[in-house]
Amino acid sequence: MSKPVRKQTIALFRKIAKELMPPDDLTVTEWAEKNRRLSSESSAEPGPWRTERTPYLREVMDCFTDPKIRHIVMVAASQVGKSEFLNNVIGYIMDEDPGSILFVHPTTIDGKDYSKLRIAPMIRDSPTLEKKVAAPKSRDTGNTILQKTYPGGILTLCGSTEAHSLASKPIRYVLGDERDRWAVSAGKEGDPWDLAMARQTTFYNAKAVEVSTPTIKGASAIEKAYATGTMERWKSQCPHCGEYNEIRWKDIRFEYDTEVVAGAKVYSVNDIYYICPSCGAVSLERDMKRAPAKWEAENPKGYENGTRSFWLNAFVSQWASWESIILKYLQAIGSTKKMQVVYNTCFGELWEDRGDIQDEDTMMARREEYKAELPEGVLCLTCGVDTQDDRLEYEILGHGHFGETWGIKKGVILGRPDDETVWERLDEAIDHVYRFEDGKGLRVSMTFVDEGGHFAMEVRSQCAKRLGKRAFCIKGFSGQDRPYTAPPKKMKIVFRGTTTGTCWQYQLGVDSGKQIIMDNLAVQTPGPKYCHFPKRDDYSTTYFQGLLSEHLVYKEGRKNPWQWEKIPGHERNENLDVRNYALAAFKALAPDLDLLDRRLKATRGTASETSQTAQPKSKPKPRKKVRKNDLLTGDGW
Repeated sequence: MSKPVRKQTIALFRKIAKELMPPDDLTVTEWAEKNRRLSSESSAEPGPWRTERTPYLREVMDCFTDPKIRHIVMVAASQVGKSEFLNNVIGYIMDEDPGSILFVHPTTIDGKDYSKLRIAPMIRDSPTLEKKVAAPKSRDTGNTILQKTYPGGILTLCGSTEAHSLASKPIRYVLGDERDRWAVSAGKEGDPWDLAMARQTTFYNAKAVEVSTPTIKGASAIEKAYATGTMERWKSQCPHCGEYNEIRWKDIRFEYDTEVVAGAKVYSVNDIYYICPSCGAVSLERDMKRAPAKWEAENPKGYENGTRSFWLNAFVSQWASWESIILKYLQAIGSTKKMQVVYNTCFGELWEDRGDIQDEDTMMARREEYKAELPEGVLCLTCGVDTQDDRLEYEILGHGHFGETWGIKKGVILGRPDDETVWERLDEAIDHVYRFEDGKGLRVSMTFVDEGGHFAMEVRSQCAKRLGKRAFCIKGFSGQDRPYTAPPKKMKIVFRGTTTGTCWQYQLGVDSGKQIIMDNLAVQTPGPKYCHFPKRDDYSTTYFQGLLSEHLVYKEGRKNPWQWEKIPGHERNENLDVRNYALAAFKALAPDLDLLDRRLKATRGTASETSQTAQPKSKPKPRKKVRKNDLLTGDGW
């Protein structure tokens, strides 16, 4: 054998021997600290991986190499590094213990984004991985956005709806990201997680990892998975008593100041501290983030079943300050949807429909004496009208700064909607001048009339006649994703197959409006978003039974699982509907409340001397004639 041939043979045997060598006896943490580099695209701190920045991930990562563990569950808030945990597991598999990976995301788009923003940069910036995954620019490399080939396996990314990807080839490793956002069923094939698990049957050394931020209590897939394992919480030691407790929102205390800038609330937070639930001592954020901490299991027996589960919130994150979390909380007050995001992504807690909806007796007790038809603070009036076969029901709603509202008048007009006299009586309500105590007044600025029911064309026709009064027909649509209001559409008015004219129709996302109303009713202090009601017969127990007639119910398996349903014993919901329409009319009108406030003060003679003297001198302009539908009316207008 010639010398060159002998060298080639030796090199070949060395290569074969290297491929046959067992993997290094490394944990995922040790592999990451040895080989992983964080990429600038996905990390605020690019460079070598340092577990000391996320000490809570050490045990989570290392249990992946525990031969007794087949299933890992991680429930985690944002900004705690859960994606980097998944990335380190993927890197370890590719480099140390290869096998095929199925990485499931909520949708295929999510999978593509993850591949481009996290997987590809990790491979590029980690030399050991770059050598094993072919360059994407080479021909027929097996390296695409949704598939990465490496010696001993293939990484496949897919969406939770792709049944064909979830139920075909055997897979040793299954990873699931954002489990609570997965589809309920992969097409008609059933639960996506169960389909993915079925692909591991033939592997004695299979591993499954599912990660997600929590969502809704009782409807969270990751919550159910967590309960099957060790149920571990990351607990920090109190510097005063030495006890270990999880840092939770209920134990954080703070003070804050509020100011209004450009018509919006701006918060500044100060004096943030933590109260130890064991001894009541006060500690600062920096002390608690430096304190010794450890995982404590509520169900240690879960280990014997091969499942470790972990729950982690953002209060221990090095990238999320307590101040930033508190600001998000303050900015979410008054919005159920925003508050749920804070609970899930910051507090790391499940969102629960806590039944904050008020009862009739509580609302009756909140009623107040109005000194006049219009209380101080009202700047604009709108009207919502519900159409029934035998009557019209309406509410005049007053609006002030920052979403504060006043019930002005609730009325019922008996008669069929095809009776002209019914609409003339509605005119009396919307043309009426509603007055303050000093005699100045406002008229209704916009009216929304529901065209649902059996008299759609009659409603359209009557609204077309009242365009000058800003009366518009509306059509409501359910669904959490529908916008509350949208630009109006021109609709035909058709009688007996003949088009007699057109009118403008607004389409409303009524579910969004109902949620706003319920959120506002929960506000207890007069001011922003507070709802005022007069102590009068038209705002009686019957009114509040109708206003509080519906609540949100979770219907598992539906495309839009949250559904508004009538509460038993509250069969009439017209009062909720008319307030919804009146509120939508205000949203569509979008008035400049600062301008209305200045105009109202000027006509009532309450403008400050400073503001009067600050006006530039000019010749008096001719008095403008007041139209019937002007926003402000009364003496001098």
